[in-house]
Order: sequence, then structure tokens, then C-alpha cells
Amino acid sequence: MNEKFYQLKITLTGSKPAIWRQFVVPASISFDRLHDVIQIVMGWQDSHLHEFRIDKLRLTEMPESPSDGKEEDLYRLTDLIKQKGRSFTYIYDFGDGWEHEITLENSDYPANNLPLPFYCLNGDRACPLEDTGGIDSYENLIAILNDPDHEEYVETRQWVSELLDLDEDEDFDFEQFPINNINAFLALYYRWSRDRYHLLWDWE
Repeated sequence: MNEKFYQLKITLTGSKPAIWRQFVVPASISFDRLHDVIQIVMGWQDSHLHEFRIDKLRLTEMPESPSDGKEEDLYRLTDLIKQKGRSFTYIYDFGDGWEHEITLENSDYPANNLPLPFYCLNGDRACPLEDTGGIDSYENLIAILNDPDHEEYVETRQWVSELLDLDEDEDFDFEQFPINNINAFLALYYRWSRDRYHLLWDWE
């Protein structure tokens, strides 16, 4: 089993308390696949553009010109990130500007501890709702929903309920960290992508 694994920690910049995830991926994962995994572990819906920033290098999905950066599928994580403690940036939704810091915590995570090649280990708090305007607006939304006397409470609660298709008596738990659901989706993603993702062994 020659494949190395990286243990990464991703933190949503500006979130207090921090919204973060700790997860493991193959060191050889391409950045387009890393984007897929990030979307799953964080809980985003992959409905907006994104970009990786590593020092002065910018990687994105389909750059239309050199000024837009490089094609992310041409680079692998191990080619650019090698040392423990190395950090880089992932930005999702250029309108809302969700910025994440990703840090390499372990450059040789033991493979025998993994049920699958993509796996979430830990984390805290729910992913923000899409299209809420960025971290400051999202934290303000939480403050409103935690204050039934706020003048915008009823309107905001109704908007969130419609957005998430919640029942009348159901609330969105902003503090939840659904690790079992995350790993279930990662397992589905692996099964969907394994024919195109060339690992050096069979996990079955």
C-alpha cells in the first residue's frame, strides 16, 4: 500500500466559534477532487465558483484567461503542499466571499485507520446557509433567530424555513455537526468517482 494520506484541517475564516472540519484525503488527490471533498465535509451545495490560493498560485475550475488562474485538475495536493503546518486558502462563492484556511496537520496519516480514502475525523458547528451574504451577515442571521423579540425574527425564520424546506415547528440547528451524514456522503462520492480515481489498491 504505497499511497500516502494527508490529514487536513479546514476553518471558515472569521467564524466565531470556529466552523471547522478535520479530514483525511490521499496526498495525490487532484485539486478538483479536493474541491469536491471540501464541499461535502463543510456542507456547501457547490452552486458557486471557487478558487484555491497557494502563495501566488491561483487554481480554479475553468479559467477563461491566464489572469483567472490555472486549471485545478492539472495539480495534485502533494505537488504543492508537502510540509506539516503548511497552509493555503480556499474561497467559495465570490459574491459572499466564504474564505477557508486549510492546514496540513499530518503528512503521513496511517492508512490502516481509514475505512475509505476520504474520511472526516472531527469538526464543529453547521455549515452556513448558502447566499446569506458572508460570515458577518450569517452571524447576524443567527443572532436574529436567537432573539424572538427581534423585529426581523418572524421574517427571517420564515425565510430560513422556506430555504431549507423545514416544518413549521422545526428549527435549523446552527451548532450541529453531522459527521455521520458527512462520511456517508463521502462514501457515496468515493463509489461514484473510484473508476476515475486511480488508487493503488482496492478498498473492497
